[in-house]
Amino acid sequence: MQRRIATRLATPLATLLACALAGAALAQDPPGAVPAAAPVPQATAAPAPPQVSLADAYRREFAFLEAQQRQLTQQLGDSKARAATDSARLSGEISAIEARVLAARAEADARTRELSVVDEQQIAIEASSELLAATFAQAEASLSGYGVTLAADPDYQSADDAARLGRLIELATAQLQTFASVSRAPGEFFLADGSAVDGHVIRIGNVARVGVSDQGAGALAPAGGGAFKLWAGPDSSASARALAAGEAPTTLALYLFENPNLAAERQAAKSFGQWLASGGAIGYVIALLGLVGVLLAIARAVFLKGAGASVNRIMEGVSGPIVEGRIADAIEACKRYKGSAARVVTAALRNLDRDREHLEDIVSEAILHESGHLNRFGSMILLIAAVAPLLGLLGTVTGMIQTFDVITEFATSDPKLLSGGISVALVTTQIGLIVAIPMLLVGNLMNGWAERIKDDMEKAALKVVNLSGEARRPGAVRA
Repeated sequence: MQRRIATRLATPLATLLACALAGAALAQDPPGAVPAAAPVPQATAAPAPPQVSLADAYRREFAFLEAQQRQLTQQLGDSKARAATDSARLSGEISAIEARVLAARAEADARTRELSVVDEQQIAIEASSELLAATFAQAEASLSGYGVTLAADPDYQSADDAARLGRLIELATAQLQTFASVSRAPGEFFLADGSAVDGHVIRIGNVARVGVSDQGAGALAPAGGGAFKLWAGPDSSASARALAAGEAPTTLALYLFENPNLAAERQAAKSFGQWLASGGAIGYVIALLGLVGVLLAIARAVFLKGAGASVNRIMEGVSGPIVEGRIADAIEACKRYKGSAARVVTAALRNLDRDREHLEDIVSEAILHESGHLNRFGSMILLIAAVAPLLGLLGTVTGMIQTFDVITEFATSDPKLLSGGISVALVTTQIGLIVAIPMLLVGNLMNGWAERIKDDMEKAALKVVNLSGEARRPGAVRA
């Protein structure tokens, strides 16, 4: 195999070498020159191989290359034809596959929509079935309260839903017709003292009853278990007997009820202790603060009354001695009075010999000294007035938290379960406002009272100073 390949490569190389040598010889000899004689070999050599001309070598190579070109061109054409055929075939297959995929997707979407519709219909059917079952249960329970029992009726229980619904409508219509009428029948009811009597019971629909007997008559209220009792309300005996006699009374006293099986109880009025207890611990704290505020207000009123008492009488008692120059007598007259005003006037009388500017400073100092006594408990009262509504707000928040805790735990809207938190929320706010509003008014009124007393003391001291100055002027007339 290697020898054959070497032989095929040697032939073109020899041909190319011969062509190159011939070209070189032609280039060295000018045209028309006679080639030199070849040298005569000295010895006889082997015969040389046949010489191939350059043109024949070119022709053979060209023919060989043309044959290869034709063969390659034919192969290329066949390959292109096969590729085109395969491409067309594959394109057709891809288009068919895409069409099948689109059809499958469309069919899947249609089935998905149909499944969604079926699911919605199933949900609607289940909801309707549950609603219908709840309606049947509620209607049976409501009718059983009026003596209509359907649970033991085999025909009703074995009927389909449409027949059961029609039966319920029929029974409900009959009950409504009964409730819309006034009927009278013998019956038993209880008097106010608890004794049972026989008489006639006038039934006014299903919302009221009137009982008439020889022992008593009047509006009836549920006593529990389907029994009725005379209601201890406004006197309805006359209107009940008139109704029993077939007359139309001008005023008919009735007790309207919702459930004849639920006993009616008269709501007793809450006492102050019960009302305060409904506010919880915060309500007691606010009430205690209110009591402390009342005691402080009373104590401050006593202090202010003693401080501001007899200002006019003090001035009447000291004016005469001051004008006459009897300062010691004026001081003795002031000592007969008690209170801040008397002490301020006494301080002014004892320092009348000082210059006026110094005397005014002494009077101001005496008034400032008495201010602490006059302002006693005032800030505490206003503090209670400010804290009380805040404690009420705290009780409101606490009560609402209790209410929501009950709702979270029991998930009910029963007012009885929620009443505890609601009472704390509302009552504490009410108690806080009841305490804060009077304390705020009383505190501000007493502050104004204290300021008026300070003004009166200042006026009295200045009057003493002015009277003393007038008495010291030359030519002053003394009584």
